[in-house]
Amino acid sequence: MAASTDPDRENDVDDQFRALLEGLRTTLPGVQVLMAFLLILPLQGEFATLGTIERGVYYTAFLSAAVSSVLLIAPSVHQRMRSPRTGVERHSRRHLMTAVRLAITGTALLAVALGAAVYLVSSLVYDVTAAAAATAVVAGLVLWAWAYLPLVAFGPQHHSDRLRSPEREQGPAGRRRP
Repeated sequence: MAASTDPDRENDVDDQFRALLEGLRTTLPGVQVLMAFLLILPLQGEFATLGTIERGVYYTAFLSAAVSSVLLIAPSVHQRMRSPRTGVERHSRRHLMTAVRLAITGTALLAVALGAAVYLVSSLVYDVTAAAAATAVVAGLVLWAWAYLPLVAFGPQHHSDRLRSPEREQGPAGRRRP
């Protein structure tokens, strides 16, 4: 299959890739702070008192945050590796879709890491019941803010919410539609 030479399509892919990278710039600091917390936790005195379940939750949080970091950073690395000096086409629709999948998977793993970290800290501060409740609240908030809002509340069925372009507002003979 030949690569598209349509400049509008190439600009569209570049714009979408740029928007993806801008979004990742806001996500990465959160994952990095969580990763830093998880890296120093085993060095704390309280860590030795963790039971088997808490250690498993810690390791789930740690691995999820580590893999999330790798996946969320990957599109930015792609941007650098596919520079004009390499001679490799900078962006393609396939590359964009791969970067989006990496970002979504990384974000899902960030949600797992957040939930595990909330459980772990809550179980140390309170008890298992409070930890489970706090984790359920955070998981529900993540599902609402990261999945429900973009996919359902602002999904494709809400066409009336879209901003109208001036071209769509113009009727026959260039007159504005009411």
